[in-house]
Amino acid sequence: MTYHTVSMPPALQAWVDARLAEGAYADVAEYLRSLVLRDQQMAEEERWVCAAIEEGLASGVLDQDPREVIAEILAEDPDLRA
Repeated sequence: MTYHTVSMPPALQAWVDARLAEGAYADVAEYLRSLVLRDQQMAEEERWVCAAIEEGLASGVLDQDPREVIAEILAEDPDLRA
């Protein structure tokens, strides 16, 4: 395990103290680990969204009416109607 010393202004320390007082975290280390894990998850989700956007942009644009496209998709897979 690696140890870190974190300095923060009084306002942030007060926020951390308040969060600990709520009882959701055992100590500062648990709270900070939770924040880092949440940041990792958000970064992964952001990468996924960016990749999906790139895929969509690369797929091109249809000249077809969107309602027709949806109707075709639903016709191919009736389970989607449920």
